[in-house]
Amino acid sequence: MGHRDDLIEGAMQCLREKGYARTTTRDIVAASKTNLASIGYHYGTKESLLRAALIKSMDQWGTETFAAVAEETSDVAADDPLARFEAVWTKIINAVPENRALWVLSFEVFAQLDHDDELRTFMAQAMPDAYEAFAELFGGLTATADPQSARLVGMLCHSLLTGVLSQWLIDPENAPSGHDLTEALRLITGIRATATA
Repeated sequence: MGHRDDLIEGAMQCLREKGYARTTTRDIVAASKTNLASIGYHYGTKESLLRAALIKSMDQWGTETFAAVAEETSDVAADDPLARFEAVWTKIINAVPENRALWVLSFEVFAQLDHDDELRTFMAQAMPDAYEAFAELFGGLTATADPQSARLVGMLCHSLLTGVLSQWLIDPENAPSGHDLTEALRLITGIRATATA
């Protein structure tokens, strides 16, 4: 790896261990085994490097988790969307504990958005990709085939994820399960469980 990649990996490590606001340039240099000048040369500022590291961390989580969830739920009947909804949420929620540091970090970043317009813009630009990934995972929808439906499904799932994560971080024993979310959806929509659910 070159210094650019070393810096990203070091910044990702610092984000997990120290958080966004408490990570210093010296922390990144120590973790990446590079030098201060490398940050300026490759990323311009510490903040630009941290934003890139944050997005890479989220992308890695999404890629790894969504691939595993898609594989593990591939046998759920396509004609039973609620069964798929429950199976997918169960897998995602079960993966939350091993990524606790990432979720704590994401909420810390939310708190920085009012003070950092560049960070807000950076996060906003990443949202459409997150929506598309959720839409494909939950409903097999793609932005190419049906952009509006993919956007709506993605927005709903992303909103649910943020809420589930906040509840899990506060009180994991009482946070909603995939089954809880599905039963609530049935109650709201009046959809009855199928014989196979």
